[in-house]
Amino acid sequence: MSNEIDDSVSSQTEDKLTLVQNADLAKSDSESEQLKKLRDKAYRKFQQEEELKPFQAELIKMQQHLEQTKKRMIILFEGRDAAGKGGTIRRVTRYMNEKHYRVVALGKPTENEKTEWFFQKYVRQFPRGGEVVLFDRSWYNRAMVERVFDFCSDEEYKNFIRGVSGFEKDLIRQGTILIKLYFSVTKEEQARRFDRRKTDILRQWKLSEVDVQAQERWDDFTNVKYEMLRKTHTTHSPWKIIRSNDKHLARLNAMKVILNSVPYERGDPDLDFVPNPDIVISGSRELEMMEAQRLRSGKFKA
Repeated sequence: MSNEIDDSVSSQTEDKLTLVQNADLAKSDSESEQLKKLRDKAYRKFQQEEELKPFQAELIKMQQHLEQTKKRMIILFEGRDAAGKGGTIRRVTRYMNEKHYRVVALGKPTENEKTEWFFQKYVRQFPRGGEVVLFDRSWYNRAMVERVFDFCSDEEYKNFIRGVSGFEKDLIRQGTILIKLYFSVTKEEQARRFDRRKTDILRQWKLSEVDVQAQERWDDFTNVKYEMLRKTHTTHSPWKIIRSNDKHLARLNAMKVILNSVPYERGDPDLDFVPNPDIVISGSRELEMMEAQRLRSGKFKA
């Protein structure tokens, strides 16, 4: 009887040891798989950053051309929250000469600014000869965020829409290179990026009250986007829409748009400077697509 009990205990112990060993193996396999995924992700990011470098070198050449010719350049980065504007700006400027570019992200207007001509606070930030200024959101805030959240009156909005095309035409006539980029992300991708901001302590600072409401006001933002493009996409100052669900492709193609706006001498003429037509859409084409969506389904989807 004693031997039977000993055998039973021994058998149970062996079973438990086997379970523990199997669990350890499973855990080890899981950790190994996670480590592999992290390595693959890191390598993919490394490859993407390497793919950008030839174009970042071209941006340096372009910047040198602007310095030599004393040309001024303004680049507007517009679009929905979490559309990838900030990440693109960082890649565009990463290797540029810091003495000859500035990134401008203006906050809420001060009490004094509220009494000024609307464009005045932006004009104060404009480039001198040989300088590039990149606006992380611009005067088009009035046509987008301010319009959706009623931060401006109807009269202020109408005055902006009536005056902005003439304002930009005068800028260009006097020699400023103006590039208008609108980053377009899908509702599902925006939601995914917001969720990441909520849980990632390195990104939580990006999440604002306006961001929290962005998904709820999706259709409102789409409507004002359509109105903005319809009234401010002009032959002298066109919009370029950047499809930015894939951040890397958005950054790469935004660089190509910028480089193609300046007739500088290419550093590497063998590079492919042609933007991907699935990523870069003209403002007029975007309007056509939005209007077709509305005819088919009764509402915009972009």
